[in-house]
Amino acid sequence: MAAIAGVARAGERDYAKARVSRVSVVIVSYNVRAHLERCLNVLGDGPHEVIVVDSASTDGSPEHVRTRFPRVRLIELGRNAGYGAAANVGTRAAASDYFLIMNADAWPVDAAVERLASFADTDPEIGVAGPRLLNPDGSLQPSLRGFPTLWRLITEYLFLRWLAPRSRCFNAYYGADFDYRTTRDVESLTGAVLLLRRRAVDDVGGFDPSFFMFSEEADLCYRMRCAGWRVTFFPGAEFVHVGGASTRLDWSHMYRQQIRGHLVFFAKHHGHRRAEQARRMLVWAFRVRSLVFRGERRRLTRETGRWLASADVATLLERSR
Repeated sequence: MAAIAGVARAGERDYAKARVSRVSVVIVSYNVRAHLERCLNVLGDGPHEVIVVDSASTDGSPEHVRTRFPRVRLIELGRNAGYGAAANVGTRAAASDYFLIMNADAWPVDAAVERLASFADTDPEIGVAGPRLLNPDGSLQPSLRGFPTLWRLITEYLFLRWLAPRSRCFNAYYGADFDYRTTRDVESLTGAVLLLRRRAVDDVGGFDPSFFMFSEEADLCYRMRCAGWRVTFFPGAEFVHVGGASTRLDWSHMYRQQIRGHLVFFAKHHGHRRAEQARRMLVWAFRVRSLVFRGERRRLTRETGRWLASADVATLLERSR
């Protein structure tokens, strides 16, 4: 339990200082003061640069960082432009060879920052490295994702993946029966904690700000792989991730952004015709889902379905920019 709480052993600290002093930790924060404080406390006074990019929080987070964590570099944005846009601001300000992009509701276990960077050192072709994620109770938090395809969205939004959750045919979007004990190249990883190599970011660009929230990491991993960079899962570094700290503050809006992220990905990488096919499929899927769900979840499903049915994909994406 001490490890889950993020208490580093003395030997781990020595290992950190000896091995890595060129990681810039970029934390994107929005109205999650308590989580941010825990994250910064666990990071402590390590050798790495720590940058907090605050997306116009109203909960006192910026003032708290300035007062409580003077060694942390704070960048305050005038508005919430989305996760990827905020992360880009942090990486442009960073001075290191690696960028560790983190949610504010995550924190490293022991010397996880250093272990993840040391792993990336083993192969200069690794552009993105992702750690093993844990829930606060210490259980595994699956972090592998497959790139969105029309079939994968069908399996997700029409409940087909529940028929065979270990089948790559029916559950490739969530990694099927992926072994989280092994180091492997993957399609994409969730963006809660990602180590990015500076040279790879310089090569393909950072996050696309067209994605406000959700799918921005899939887009980045897709571009990395297309450019020949490896995207690799490394279980030798572990981080705890609470999950949903910012998104649950306005889940109705965030859920729509999740669906919008799929459509932006399709339009960008497969063209508007395929994106329109995805939109039409999702319209029918949400009609089915509204028959299954009850209460608040049904209301949200119907609301999102009406939004999807209100216009073609080009119009929807233009309206919600």
